Amino acid sequence: MNYSFGEFTLDTAGLELRVRGTPVSIEPKVLEILIYLVENRDRVVTRDELVAQVWNGRIVSDAAISSGISSARRALGDNGNEQRFIRTLHGRGFRFAYNEVCETTGETITRNEQSGTWTSQKIQFCHSSDGTRIAYATAGSGPPLIKAANWLSHLEFDWDSPIWRHLFQLLSRGSTFVRYDARGNGLSDWNVSDHSLERQLEDFEAVVDAAKFDKFSLIGLSQGSIRSVAYAARYPDRVDKLILIGGYTQGWKLRDDPGGLAYRHAALEMIKHWWDRENIAIRQMFTNMYIPDASPDLQQLFSEMQRRIISKENAEIMMKAMADEDIRPLLPKVTAPTLVIHARNDAAAPYSQGLELAAGIRGAEFVTLETANHHLLASDPVWKRCETLIRDFLDA
Repeated sequence: MNYSFGEFTLDTAGLELRVRGTPVSIEPKVLEILIYLVENRDRVVTRDELVAQVWNGRIVSDAAISSGISSARRALGDNGNEQRFIRTLHGRGFRFAYNEVCETTGETITRNEQSGTWTSQKIQFCHSSDGTRIAYATAGSGPPLIKAANWLSHLEFDWDSPIWRHLFQLLSRGSTFVRYDARGNGLSDWNVSDHSLERQLEDFEAVVDAAKFDKFSLIGLSQGSIRSVAYAARYPDRVDKLILIGGYTQGWKLRDDPGGLAYRHAALEMIKHWWDRENIAIRQMFTNMYIPDASPDLQQLFSEMQRRIISKENAEIMMKAMADEDIRPLLPKVTAPTLVIHARNDAAAPYSQGLELAAGIRGAEFVTLETANHHLLASDPVWKRCETLIRDFLDA
């Protein structure tokens, strides 16, 4: 059995703890403690129980138990003050405290809650025209559907993440679903400096060629809307249907949004000095913008994930690259049937940008969701409506 929580996967069969797919160095006894706590996460585990189950009833000092717990916390990047994963209940014992734990039978398997089946993804690599390595993943079967890359993604983490898995389950149900990590983050090449829209389109084209799709539907979330519209305008005969969620027509520097402009400039300065530190304050700025209504656990997961899937240098470069993008001249060139979905109180992509996106594409359907979440969570009351809109549009 595999347990996924935060950025970690705990493989009880292979006796391995992995972070972002990379094995973590951990002593065998410490790993046993962690496995036992995770498997019994629904209750408090006493010190005596740990001694009986992990040390087989041998005489063990309280100091040895405390040392084992501390080592387990260090392996998870936790500590006795934060107790993000392992909580000490004084006088009672210990409990695995992280609320979002996903049980799977393999690292690239996720459960489809509606059909009760298990869907696997296959990760492969291709190369863009400038040689940049691009990671892409394929899941499901049926008519082809590609998700354009957006800032901050990781093919492995996102697949099991409670932030994204409900969406990916939906998109891989009834479709051959392909997504990829943008250059500079996730499993794609980090050693790049050119993040221009033209390079991004070349990356997209490389994935399309590798997947061997002649014609396909296309979905763009957030920054992915820029790439999606640009591709659909350039290759109108290859895009069957187009879905844009939380999208925009202009980068943050070009919008009539003084508050948003000040926010982004401040974020750029903070990224330079704070992005890769343990303090999550800067990353929490983005979390509050993207998923303001998420639970504390999900917000903490999202904040920590950002540091692990992109370097501060690439985060700064990519944010600057998005500042001056403008696809308004391309909108009339899009001929595919288009569905535009936008949150009314979206702070990351203003509602006015969603309206402009839909108005510029002939015949596009526009739907407003009454939420503040830029990334729609399974717990969001509007998710069921969004799910129905997407599936009905693709199946029509």
